[in-house]
Amino acid sequence: MNTLTRRRLLIAGGITGGTALAAGATAIGLRDVLATAPDRDPQAKTLVLITLYGGNDGLNTVIPYTDPAYEAARPGLTYPPEELLDLGEGLALNPGLPGLHRLYGAGRLAVVRGVGYPKPNRSHFQSMDIWQSAQPDRPGSTGWLGRWLDTTSGDPRLAVSFEPVLPPLLAGATSAGATVPDGTLSLPRIAGSALMTAFGSPAAGESPAQARAAACFADLMRVQDLMAEVESGAEVDDEDESDTPATGTGGAAPPLDRQLALVTRCIEAGAATRVYSVSLGGFDLHADSKETQRAQLSRLDGPLAAFVERMTGRNVVVAVYSEFGRRVRANASDGTDHGTASDVFLLGDGVRGGLHGEQPSLTDLDDGDLKHTLDFRDVYATLLTGVLGTDPAQILHGWTGRLDGVLT
Repeated sequence: MNTLTRRRLLIAGGITGGTALAAGATAIGLRDVLATAPDRDPQAKTLVLITLYGGNDGLNTVIPYTDPAYEAARPGLTYPPEELLDLGEGLALNPGLPGLHRLYGAGRLAVVRGVGYPKPNRSHFQSMDIWQSAQPDRPGSTGWLGRWLDTTSGDPRLAVSFEPVLPPLLAGATSAGATVPDGTLSLPRIAGSALMTAFGSPAAGESPAQARAAACFADLMRVQDLMAEVESGAEVDDEDESDTPATGTGGAAPPLDRQLALVTRCIEAGAATRVYSVSLGGFDLHADSKETQRAQLSRLDGPLAAFVERMTGRNVVVAVYSEFGRRVRANASDGTDHGTASDVFLLGDGVRGGLHGEQPSLTDLDDGDLKHTLDFRDVYATLLTGVLGTDPAQILHGWTGRLDGVLT
């Protein structure tokens, strides 16, 4: 089979990027997927990771509205106090987050403040690489959750993305998660079962990376079929029956409510998956950002709050992050430019709600940017230990930090 044709179809299906193509995985059957459900430990937790692409403005998400330095730096971006959703300690949530405010009041939302990393990078792509590889000094070729997958059986069913392209965070050195774009895989009308079998099989003379890519495609097809079965509620048997590229700011992902609806279906069906990755883009707001960001946060708030409430009692923890925050001072266009530290949200079962971490100073700045007060690897280490039940040192290259008191 022509390897160029194969690669084009793999990219159309969402398997792209050198690391993901080279990661390799073992083909699986649908019965193998659902056979794990009755044996799953009911105490096992699930991690749902939500990436906000574009650099969400943390200072207008968790707003230090009583700090006079905030008003001075952003006179055109502030809200009247009566519109804000109070958190205490002089902080409030953006008015676009009433569902998350309700969860905060119920003790189910942890707001982790001042999260960043040393020597911050203000490039969308490079900073996201740092967050997803968890290697600030030298972003590597594997993602932190891909390395976790390497320590397991390497089964791609354990880490599933509903984004159009497999995010680097799910690519390990010897294994990779599976991507299921919008729960479906669009294929040419002429594609029959024989052709699909050929696409998922190694071909003579092609490179090892292409052969492993074919194995990844076979996994994608089978996991895709699983999601379709879960969506329809049909009985599972052994029969396996216009491509918009993703961008650095996540513009190609389907709406978050659709992604979370698929995650809900999988969890409620008892799928063996331990990690789900979903995303929401559109946060790179350099002009007239106040109302646009509020609208974007509303697109996060409704689906996320509904998802967390529906998942009550199912041992699901959700983490929400972005590649960086924004600069403290607004620009001349009533927007904000690329900054550094920001907030991370943790929600769900076992999360001890409230304010965590130290609030960054708005006056003691690093060239106009916030100084991070908590390394994001502390958050990752806490999730690896408290949700995935693994030693974070081997995943995070010996990192020993933790975020105490946020998970029970």
